[in-house]
Amino acid sequence: MLLLPDRPFPPAQTDYEAHTQQFCRAWQSGQETFTLHTSGSTGTPKPIALTRAQMRASAQLTGQALGLQAGDSALVCLNTRYIAGTMMLVRGLELALPMTVVEPVSNPFIRPEVADKSFAFNALVPLQLQTILTETPKKKAVLDGMKAILVGGAATSPALEGLIQSITAPVYATYGMTETVSHIALRRLNGPTASDLFTALPGVDLGTDERGCLHITSAATNFERVQTNDVVDLLDATQFRLLGRADSVINSGGVKVQPEPVERLIQTYLAEHSRSPRLFIAGLPDDRLGQRVVLVLEGSSLTEPQWTTIQQIVRTALGPYSVPKAWHSVDVFSETPTGKIDRRATIDQIR
Repeated sequence: MLLLPDRPFPPAQTDYEAHTQQFCRAWQSGQETFTLHTSGSTGTPKPIALTRAQMRASAQLTGQALGLQAGDSALVCLNTRYIAGTMMLVRGLELALPMTVVEPVSNPFIRPEVADKSFAFNALVPLQLQTILTETPKKKAVLDGMKAILVGGAATSPALEGLIQSITAPVYATYGMTETVSHIALRRLNGPTASDLFTALPGVDLGTDERGCLHITSAATNFERVQTNDVVDLLDATQFRLLGRADSVINSGGVKVQPEPVERLIQTYLAEHSRSPRLFIAGLPDDRLGQRVVLVLEGSSLTEPQWTTIQQIVRTALGPYSVPKAWHSVDVFSETPTGKIDRRATIDQIR
């Protein structure tokens, strides 16, 4: 579906297109408040009311940060029922970007509406970008021609970050959530300015609480402080390193284990051996330890030597308490409607 600024919308062919057009018409009518829902990746989805002013502020900041101009074409392939997809629509409407809208799939570039088109701007989840690069490598030329590519909704794996280095267009990891009206910080993933640090957009104030968790204040939050559960290393007023979520900590034998560094080590090892399955570290109930650390893989298995090596790598880098005690394989991970891994539902598959 092609949505052009200042032109009537084409007839909707699906419920998804009808929903997308309904939002766009509400925006064009001047509606002042919109209700969106969180993704549910870290808890029960909940409704959040956002004002037009908040959403406009976020869209304008993104346009300025990425150098977007009226007439730049955008590919909208994230779910428009949730904040990331909704804000792609707002950016298109506010910045006068012609939008090609397709329902979210693992490889949006194989959709007929996208064939033989070029775009200046696109936002993807990591799985979409990895699928494009591995299954349709010729489409890298489309990516190379963009002004900016955003990747968000989940962490990028070492294997994906390796693939991203071949893209000549700027690729940015995003940090944000529904409560902050999409992203409030960007991290360059490729090129000479690639970094492991997120840099806040102009006008965003950052701080941390007693747990070391980030809090955010900006025009996009209506200048109210939003407290997150994300543990960060805050280097200065604008830059931070994301360490993990406070609510994902595993208590194993009285020792707190942050899953994200363990996941990163394992992903790096597997990427070095040309493997990039989705995975995560979880805590399963244990009579002796309270929780035991385990590795969960999607559609993949490990040989005994590989498993021994992984355990030794984690032990050396992070200590004995972070070492996974077992690994489990699930055919297909459960996902939220926005394509994030639903860890709780996936763990239920192995219990």
